[in-house]
Amino acid sequence: MPASDTGWSSERRGVRRRGGGAWKVAYADFVTALMSLFIVLWMMNSSAVVRQAVSGYFKDPKGFTRLRGAGPAGSGEGLPVTRANVEKLREQIEEALRRAPEFQKMREHIQISVTGEGLRIDLIETEQGMFFVTGSPDPTAAGERLLAALGRELGRMGNQVVIEGHTDARPFRNADPTWGYTNWELSADRANASRRILHRYGVAPEQVVEVRGFADRMLLKPGAPEDAGNRRISIVVRV
Repeated sequence: MPASDTGWSSERRGVRRRGGGAWKVAYADFVTALMSLFIVLWMMNSSAVVRQAVSGYFKDPKGFTRLRGAGPAGSGEGLPVTRANVEKLREQIEEALRRAPEFQKMREHIQISVTGEGLRIDLIETEQGMFFVTGSPDPTAAGERLLAALGRELGRMGNQVVIEGHTDARPFRNADPTWGYTNWELSADRANASRRILHRYGVAPEQVVEVRGFADRMLLKPGAPEDAGNRRISIVVRV
């Protein structure tokens, strides 16, 4: 083969090698532009709350993630509870609980209300022990599944959470205020057991700011202090 032909082939191969990746850059630019268009179209059709959440993330991704509790345990489109959207998020929690298999049996014993402190969720016991084994800090299987559903929702919201344990006025046998296991220990132990389950299913450690054990000092039914309906776990989502 003539030398001139060999030189020409080598030069052409060099050109091909140098220009071979140019189309990839152009294609990547096209895909990026297309994705940006889809994001803009999605944002235009999203609610004001979602637009605010997306804006907050892009302004301060790190701080916004901490506020939302959307680290390793959190995900999804959960939004912080505020005075403006507390009623909407009350409905969101109720909808999440309805998906729990045991909800129909428990619905009369779950109260969700809006108070000055925030959103209060009361899990009210029965004589047989619906959420916790009677006289014990151990949750029932159904109670744990319901707390797990709550944990997933509260973890996505990212708000501060207060957990309270309450008992009725019936004392433990062979117990005394100075020694033994009393309603004070039981109420605190149940609140902490609830805290551990909530953490396991999505609530960030920094979200829980108080764990309270009230024993029988804040009865739901003051006229019937020994009624099982006074036993409850209260979860307060602060706004």
